[in-house]
Amino acid sequence: MDGTYKVMNNPANQTIDDSVGVYECEIRLKFRLIEEKLAMRDPEQLLQMLVDAFAYGSDEYMESLDTDVVVHEVAELDASPNLRRQLIRLRNAS
Repeated sequence: MDGTYKVMNNPANQTIDDSVGVYECEIRLKFRLIEEKLAMRDPEQLLQMLVDAFAYGSDEYMESLDTDVVVHEVAELDASPNLRRQLIRLRNAS
């Protein structure tokens, strides 16, 4: 399996508490899979099935071709209000 993993860390986005941060993640997976045609019709079911199959790993029904993961730390103010509230809760819990 070919794979790339990149982490982009912007010093301007550093937080006072470095134990948690807000990240934007992009994942590109490419693999071949033997599966029933009916499973390919429901997008939600298809996504769950593909993630499960990829997490399980290559076997006689699936072969991984490429993986590309890019992670960027983003400024807390760019996060949604729900994520910012959760971030505050996490920091206050420690």
